[in-house]
Amino acid sequence: MRLRKRSDALDVLRAQPELVPQQPETTCGQWSKGSPLHVELGTGKGQFLNQLAEKYPSIQFVGMEKYESVLATAVERNDGHEQNLRFIHGDVAHVEDYFSEGEIDRIYLNFTDPWPKKKHAKRRLTFPTFLYLYKRVLSPTGDIHLKTDNEDFFTYSLMSFSQHGYHLRNLTFNLHENEPEDNVRTEYEQKFAARGQRIFRVEAYPANEC
Repeated sequence: MRLRKRSDALDVLRAQPELVPQQPETTCGQWSKGSPLHVELGTGKGQFLNQLAEKYPSIQFVGMEKYESVLATAVERNDGHEQNLRFIHGDVAHVEDYFSEGEIDRIYLNFTDPWPKKKHAKRRLTFPTFLYLYKRVLSPTGDIHLKTDNEDFFTYSLMSFSQHGYHLRNLTFNLHENEPEDNVRTEYEQKFAARGQRIFRVEAYPANEC
């Protein structure tokens, strides 16, 4: 999908420093405010996270997105309404710059780019390099919730999780066949569901190392 570039995107992000900290690395270790901290990596236009923040006011939510034109839309959707939601304009590869060790209770990976070509495998957000980073920032009871419409990426992710110190649970190859009442659909998920496409989902959590 071609990214539509917005000339005003950076101005939108800079106009709300409470929602989009201009130096997010200075907030490292302080995001949770004593509450559970859930982070969506690659938050896109923010529909999913804005809904979660409204539904669960006792949880702190952070959305990370590297494309300012996309993140600007997420910020506009919130417009300061949900006080338990903030955003980071940054790259997932630098997640350790923004969150301290064990700070995050849940990571969401929703419909991230599957990078289907083998030569681009290192860019997949379930590549071992990223899984190692997630282990560092996840709390001892933390987990990862992954949803995708791409079966090849899903299969790859299951193998990657399993081979690099994660356990799996609540695995489904057709989420909407018996959709849980608490499932919050992303923008992509709504589009795919309307086309009758299957949605794949799994929860992964680091194995306890003794």
